[in-house]
Amino acid sequence: MEGQNKQPLNNPAPREHSQFALLGSRRFAPFFWTQFLGAFNDNVFKNSLMAMVTFGLLSSGLDLNLMNNLGALLFILPFFLFSALAGQLADKYEKSHLIRYVKLLEIVIMILGSACFLMGYTWGLMLLLFLMGTQSAFFGPAKYSIIPQHLRSDELVGGNALVEMGTFLAILLGTITAGLFAISDQGPEIIGAIIIAIALLGYITSRKIPSAPSLGNDIKINFNPFTETWRTVAFSRTNKPVFLAIMAISWFWFLGAAYLTQLYGFTRLNLGGDQSVVTVLLATFSIGIALGSLLCERLSGHKVELGLVPFGSIGLTIFGLDLYFHPLIAAGTELINAQTFISQAGAWRVIADFALIGIFGGFYIVPLYAMVQERSEEAHRSRTIAAINIMNALFMVLSAATAFVLLGIFDWSIPEFFALLAVLNALVVIYIYTVIPEFAMRFLIWMITHTIYRVTHTDLHKIPQEGPCVLVCNHVSFMDALIIGGACRRPVRFVMFKPIFNIPVLNFIFRTGKAIPIDSKKADPEAYEMAFQRISEELRDGQVVCIFPEGKLTTTGEMDTFRNGVSKILESDAVPVIPMALRGLWGSFFSHKGSPALTRMPRRFWSRVELIAGDQVQPMDASPEYLQERVLSLRGDIR
Repeated sequence: MEGQNKQPLNNPAPREHSQFALLGSRRFAPFFWTQFLGAFNDNVFKNSLMAMVTFGLLSSGLDLNLMNNLGALLFILPFFLFSALAGQLADKYEKSHLIRYVKLLEIVIMILGSACFLMGYTWGLMLLLFLMGTQSAFFGPAKYSIIPQHLRSDELVGGNALVEMGTFLAILLGTITAGLFAISDQGPEIIGAIIIAIALLGYITSRKIPSAPSLGNDIKINFNPFTETWRTVAFSRTNKPVFLAIMAISWFWFLGAAYLTQLYGFTRLNLGGDQSVVTVLLATFSIGIALGSLLCERLSGHKVELGLVPFGSIGLTIFGLDLYFHPLIAAGTELINAQTFISQAGAWRVIADFALIGIFGGFYIVPLYAMVQERSEEAHRSRTIAAINIMNALFMVLSAATAFVLLGIFDWSIPEFFALLAVLNALVVIYIYTVIPEFAMRFLIWMITHTIYRVTHTDLHKIPQEGPCVLVCNHVSFMDALIIGGACRRPVRFVMFKPIFNIPVLNFIFRTGKAIPIDSKKADPEAYEMAFQRISEELRDGQVVCIFPEGKLTTTGEMDTFRNGVSKILESDAVPVIPMALRGLWGSFFSHKGSPALTRMPRRFWSRVELIAGDQVQPMDASPEYLQERVLSLRGDIR
């Protein structure tokens, strides 16, 4: 049935699909349009309110800057107060029904909002802004925790990419819609009609979302927002990699809030541009994030690829710094429009900076959300997402406070503030990657397998999605383990010859990936016995172990005789064996063709390499001779 989210072991080969195919699936499409319409409505309402206050169509009696900050506070405050409760409810109750109740609340809010727009009731609109934040706070945990219940593991990155794309395009379209209609002659009537219509449409789409059952029916709801908020954040800290991913996500929202908040001032003071220039840069930034999010699936090979996170963070720092070193200086007192701005020398560099900050932001954020969804405990997933919302809100407040202090009190320029953000980004991510070296390890693997080689893979779905197994593969080059590890969706524990394990730089990758060094029983009996003990421990822990039964790299391009290591492993742990073959590595810089590996200049880059998996072999049939025959048949004549 389409709503099922679990696949059987050794499921049929998944079709190579575009993430856009999800938009035609009932498992995802109704949810996508529900969240898109909600984000669009939020931004139409918020930006229309601020535009009407700014241009005097609504009166509050307060300073304009104070009203803007008060509006931001009223929208963010509910995330502190209600995210923890929302996480409990989303873990306790069926999520599709919960989403429908939230959308019904949106309809009520928008009907009241329409009435307040028509009557010019400013403080009523401010109260409704708080209620909109409340509605968003209750939607968030269900929104992100329902995705892994309806999508397969190979669809998780694509689904999150579409959600991030939809969110930022909704922000852009909502802002543009408000700008077009809010201050027109019939602004209150038009905006009122739009927000009610969108709320109704959002509820209609929510009714098509498939059921997402709860696993936490025994949860006792704690209505105290302070104690439960503290407990929610504390619980998220028990899983260190997930918590650091949460902090990395919140840091991105710190950056995003800073860029978007200062965009107006940067445009007016440093670029000499009017509202149309702001719209161009906002569109560039939003489309950049949407594009970067969509590219994630292609670059990650349909799996959660943490190597893209450091790649994204590097781009955020480089192009953030470029805004400082090459800003346009406002000339004259009259503000220029978008057409005049684009014709100026250097304008496209600024546009490119905002576009690339957005694109690399997409690379950064999508794998992190997918990682949290994949690695958080299913029964606590919504509360983990609630922790993200709480921390995001906190970091956005800190972002506003930092900007207020540096720009307002210490009189920094906005380009100087952008430069500080870029430097802080480098420091924050270096700390995260130092504490959790898996990010840096996956980045090195991703860079190697996407620059030196073009890696394609066939039938890797034959590797079980869960449970222990042993992979056996021919051994052609020093890159074999990195290519296999980069292609497989599950973490792989590699058993490798100790001298290869100790190669500088690669050793960091191997250690971080929990590779198991081994030597011959004669050369190092202690390492030999320790390796088999580690292998048994990993298999009993349900992990995937990969062994190269030849015991060394080929020196002729032909496969050497498979040794008895596999038999020794299976004597202790009778697990399935999956034969695999690498094709196309012979003759590369890291192989022994013509001369020892690493001793000659590289002759080729981005060469095509293929990894093929065969059918499962039961342990009683997995003799070294039979496995060698299977691997050889998979490899064929391509060495």
